[in-house]
Amino acid sequence: MMNLDLTGKNALVCGSSQGMGKAIAEQLASQGASVILLARNKAKLEAVLDGLETSKGQRHAVLVADFAYPEQVKATVSEFLKHGQFIEILVNNTGGPPPGPANTAETDDFLAAFNQHLICNHELMKLLVPGMKEANYGRIINVISTSVKQPLHGLGVSNTVRGAVANWAKTLANELGQFNITVNNVLPGATNTVRLEAIIQNKANKKGVSIEEMEEEEKSIIPMRRFGEPEEFANAVSFLASPAAAYITGVNLPVDGGRTSCL
Repeated sequence: MMNLDLTGKNALVCGSSQGMGKAIAEQLASQGASVILLARNKAKLEAVLDGLETSKGQRHAVLVADFAYPEQVKATVSEFLKHGQFIEILVNNTGGPPPGPANTAETDDFLAAFNQHLICNHELMKLLVPGMKEANYGRIINVISTSVKQPLHGLGVSNTVRGAVANWAKTLANELGQFNITVNNVLPGATNTVRLEAIIQNKANKKGVSIEEMEEEEKSIIPMRRFGEPEEFANAVSFLASPAAAYITGVNLPVDGGRTSCL
C-alpha cells in the first residue's frame, strides 16, 4: 500500500502565503504534517494558517521573512529551530524574477535573483540537514521551472537562475542520498497563479491583444489545452515529500500538462 502519511513530520513551506505555496501547505497538512509557513506577508500567512487541517494533532506555525534578504531568512528559521524541533521536509519556493530578455538585464538583476533563490535555498538546507540526518528522514523539494529543460522566451534572468538551482539540487541529491535525504525539483508549467496573470498581461501588452486572446494562445501550445491548478501541482510535491517517494531523488519533474517538448 502506498504510504503518503506525514503524521509527526514537520514541513517548512516557503512562499506559502498564496498560489502554489499555499496549495502545497494545505496538501501537506491534509496528509498529517505540521506546516511552518514562511513568506513576507504576515496577514496572508495567518489567513492560510487558519485554513490548515489540524485533525491529526498538528501544530502549525507562521514565520515572516523576505527572501530578498537571505540573512533575514536564515535568522528567522534559526530562531524557530532553537525550540528543539526537527524539520524533515523543506519546500523551497519563492516568486520568480521579473520578465525580460537576458541580454538587456543588469548585473544586479542576476545577483538579486541568485540571492532570492539559490542562496536562500542553500542557507535553509544547511540549517535543516543536520536535523534530517538525525531523524533519518529528509525531503528537499525545490519549486523551480520547466525552463531548466527548455528555456522560456522572455524570462532571461529566471532561466539562468533556475538552471543554477537545478544543478545545485542534483549535486545535493548525490551527496545526501546516503542519509535517507532526497532532493528533487518540481517544475510548474502554466499554472493559475498571480505570476501567470502577470506574464500573460505582459505578453498581451507587447502583442497588442486582449488578455483573453493571449490566454487562448498560451493554452494552444499545451497538449491538455488548459492551465494547471495549484492543487494539481501540490499533489506532485506532497508525493515526493512522503515515505512512498523514498527511492526517488535527483529528478526534475515537470507538472505542465505536457507543454515541455523535450524528454
